[in-house]
Amino acid sequence: MTIARSVGEVLADHVTLEVESIDRLYLNLYVPILQSERGVAFFWRHHRGYQFASSALMAPMSNDFVAGIERFAKEEHIDLISFRKGQRKEDIAKEYLAKFPLEEGVLFIGKAQEKTRVVRTERRRNPKTGAPYAWLVSSTAMVNHYYFYCVDRDFGPFFIKLGSYFPYNGKVCLNGHEYAKRQLAKRGIEYEALDNGFLSCPDPEQLQEICDGLSDHKIRRMIGKWLARLPNPFLPKDRRAGFNYEISILQAEFALTHVFDRPLSGRVFFEQVIRENLDIGRPEQVQLIFDRRVTRRTPGRFRTRVITDGVIPSLLVDYKHSKIKQYFKEARALRTETVVNDTYDFAIGRKLQNLSELRKVGFAANRRLLDVQRISHDCWIGEDNYHRITHPAIVHGQRAPALRFGNPRVTALLSALLAFRLLPRGFTNRDLREHVAPLLGFDAEQMTPGMMTYDLRRLRLHGMIERVPKSRRYQLTEFGSRAAVFLTRVYARVLRPGSAALGDGPSLSPSTLEKALHAVDDAIDRLWQDQLAAVA
Repeated sequence: MTIARSVGEVLADHVTLEVESIDRLYLNLYVPILQSERGVAFFWRHHRGYQFASSALMAPMSNDFVAGIERFAKEEHIDLISFRKGQRKEDIAKEYLAKFPLEEGVLFIGKAQEKTRVVRTERRRNPKTGAPYAWLVSSTAMVNHYYFYCVDRDFGPFFIKLGSYFPYNGKVCLNGHEYAKRQLAKRGIEYEALDNGFLSCPDPEQLQEICDGLSDHKIRRMIGKWLARLPNPFLPKDRRAGFNYEISILQAEFALTHVFDRPLSGRVFFEQVIRENLDIGRPEQVQLIFDRRVTRRTPGRFRTRVITDGVIPSLLVDYKHSKIKQYFKEARALRTETVVNDTYDFAIGRKLQNLSELRKVGFAANRRLLDVQRISHDCWIGEDNYHRITHPAIVHGQRAPALRFGNPRVTALLSALLAFRLLPRGFTNRDLREHVAPLLGFDAEQMTPGMMTYDLRRLRLHGMIERVPKSRRYQLTEFGSRAAVFLTRVYARVLRPGSAALGDGPSLSPSTLEKALHAVDDAIDRLWQDQLAAVA
């Protein structure tokens, strides 16, 4: 088994499973009309029929809701616990899940005080009469939230959190990988888990089909089923009147997982990526990854962060409120994950029905990041283009000799082509000949049309130029223009000046490169002398 030497080799030759899936979804639950003071007033006055809307009416409703939760827990024999400060809720959920014998049900109910938005009343006075009156205002308060940790036969473990005070906003957290595991089990397809992901699966096509099938309609149906089963602060007559929970996206994680054949392949990947991509958080790189224009007015910090947990590194790239993170999952898999914390970062609405559009953005960003990493380290695209020019080619059965980098005639050809870059009508054999000959030290008459025809043919077959239809004129292609600029500048500004530092004779003005090379020679000489002295 060979050891991968580059990012491209790791992803091409050392991946045993590739899965693209929604990972964690954190969703908002809210009754739209109750998010404004006017809507709350409508609920109490026009729906419930009270003369005034006041927080005095909300307290009995909250007490009934809490009593309903306690009654539900007692009747269903479900533990109702209070979370302690600093206690990891997920760890408790794992313990309950390990002991849960059923395919579906409530694991336990947890209670915690958290800050949330509430509606309360202020006592105000009429400026003319001085009479007091109640006025609804939005505020925040620390109130009890109830976490219903459940298991669904189709979605696996998840939780619903509901506030215990008006307007009873809540959250839902579920995981797309857990959904996929349940669907594989239903189809009788075995798999090996990797935490909440997959280490192996004998049918990766079906696995990907299942992951692609997780839609907003299925999520909405699952949440609706459980809201009907769990205690609800709103009475049946409230729900029939339209006071039902709407669902919006608070946070969404879109994951692309590559499982490696062995841990060493993953370490090679991160060593190469971290060394070559520390600038990937710059605005010009971020706009390539997220396919969004980044200007000076774009909010947010654009940066790359490398976070190390022990010896395991993670790479994070920020964009506005969202980010991409890459990490080595359990020393076996590369997880590339776009985390969207605000759908408006991508001009997409927050309602759950926009999930399909958002997943396109998330998965495309993952792929673009990997493409940038391949190119920036391996330059496999660049290598193909370099070979396309500098190696012989066969195009439609015609053989084209190579355009060797550094060859005087090729360098003269590329330099001359740049003179015709902006000419709309292109150039002819004679035009190019008159520019190339002086660069080679010839008169234009010494260079025959046949010699130039040979060069035009190989330029054309290598994709550097193209013939103008129904004429004997030629134009540079976009590829030819860029290649000519790049190769001539590299030769003139890098190769020739750099090669001067390799000479034996002293120069009048030693360059930084020359000084560094002399320092290396001196260090090697000293090491050699020390070794000779040790042997003697």
